[in-house]
Amino acid sequence: MTVYNFSAGPAMLPKPVLNQIKEDIPSFNNSGMSVMEISHRSSLFDNVIGDAEADLRELMNIPNNYKVLFLQGGATLQFTALPLNLATKYNHIGLIDTGHWSVRAGEEAEKIGTEVTTVATSKNYDYHQLPDYIDDGNQYDYIHLTTNNTIEGTAFDKLPKTDQILVGDMSSNFLAQQYRVEDFGAIYAGAQKNLGIAGLTVVIVRDDLIGSKDLPSMLDYQLLANKNSMLNTPPVFAIYVAGLTLKWLKDIGGIAEMEKINRAKSNQLYQFLDQSKMFNNLIKDSDRSLTNIPFVTGNKELDQEFIKQAAARGLVNLKGHRLVGGMRASLYNAMPIEGVTALVDFLDEFETKHQEEI
Repeated sequence: MTVYNFSAGPAMLPKPVLNQIKEDIPSFNNSGMSVMEISHRSSLFDNVIGDAEADLRELMNIPNNYKVLFLQGGATLQFTALPLNLATKYNHIGLIDTGHWSVRAGEEAEKIGTEVTTVATSKNYDYHQLPDYIDDGNQYDYIHLTTNNTIEGTAFDKLPKTDQILVGDMSSNFLAQQYRVEDFGAIYAGAQKNLGIAGLTVVIVRDDLIGSKDLPSMLDYQLLANKNSMLNTPPVFAIYVAGLTLKWLKDIGGIAEMEKINRAKSNQLYQFLDQSKMFNNLIKDSDRSLTNIPFVTGNKELDQEFIKQAAARGLVNLKGHRLVGGMRASLYNAMPIEGVTALVDFLDEFETKHQEEI
């Protein structure tokens, strides 16, 4: 039985990446050492991290005045690191509240004494659509937004218009759709959804925004950049996997081609949900995510039965986040179109068998 993993993260890896990992685990580049054993100070790893940065810069058209950091601690640690590094003039950031993870970013910033003002919120819409952002005339060190909301299922196709510096948590649609790096002062993303495995976080930050403050070493973007992300032992294996994933993405045509594929995958699922009499997606059409699609039947017992039967068919990790319940299909880059087709076929079959419960 083929298994399709719809988890919100850690997520599927591309098959070519998994196959290459299998080859490299016993002996990396004929070194006699596993890829998990090589030193971060070796020429072998210099090539790994150098290629990963070069490929990421090429794929995202990252300008030369932006630093690329390969860090540990998850995207959650950046909720603290970002205000420490960037909120140095006003000690005040604006927050576009689109759900759980944007709220968490604000809470963590407040813990270190940064003033946080919510400049727009989806709360009044039950987080089923994006809010309208209007510049309130205040000066902020930056405006924080979450480009894709993993739990709620909304995403920014177009960024809010502002003269303020934007900082984007791009964890769940990083490399899945196109954004201009120049539109942000900083971008950060955990790797375990579209870039590889848990244990790595990428930060892309404009170089004029950092270096003005003496910070604890492991939170200091300037020092980390000076040390090429190797102030201490970096997550060697996670960076290696990210490098393989970036080469796979280049091979299939880059982010523009990946976005076309992701739109085709999500459209297939949305089209079924929109005509279904049993299953519902509650998100405003224009604000729907390409990568995280929540849906419900309106009956908790029926939801649980669907999740159980789907898993028996190899459609796993469809349970929705505990905050919203229901189901959620995460269609990250490595999810093939065949997985979405299998899901839609089973949704249709399940609905047909339970028509009396509609």
